[in-house]
Amino acid sequence: MSADEQRSPVGVAFRDRFAANPEDAHITLRARGHVDHGGTCKLETKSGKEVGVHPALGGSGLTACSGDILLESLVACAGVTLGQMAKAMEIDLREAFIRAEGDLDFRGSLGLSEDVPVGLERIRLHFDLDTPANAEEVAGLIRLTEQYCVVSRTLNPRAEVTYSTPAKRRV
Repeated sequence: MSADEQRSPVGVAFRDRFAANPEDAHITLRARGHVDHGGTCKLETKSGKEVGVHPALGGSGLTACSGDILLESLVACAGVTLGQMAKAMEIDLREAFIRAEGDLDFRGSLGLSEDVPVGLERIRLHFDLDTPANAEEVAGLIRLTEQYCVVSRTLNPRAEVTYSTPAKRRV
């Protein structure tokens, strides 16, 4: 850890638990959506209007965590992109479901291990399609969805994110 970084004060509460049982720090988040015939994606969301702490860190489980919302955004974007690409390619999607899974190790997010990255390490998108299109057409559809999905392209390669605060106001 560099001199500019600090250990998470939240991590102190979980240090002993995750040191004794590192597997407890590993979770897989999931999101799912359905692409309708109009090309929009309906999420099976748990985010609603509230975001909270993941249950592994003491959250109620009644709200989504930020990782859930990230995966929901990816599913939504991939779903809309898939729907629009299918229309452009004149591919009939009778049914289209998209699932996302992302692996997270809280030891990184809590600053408990320098060897574990902060955030989701692996994200997998699964497309369950019912279509009369052949395998080559489906592969092309998925390839174009990957190429033009804004959220996916933002995540890979990673986008630069900057943090700032407003200048102090004079009263």
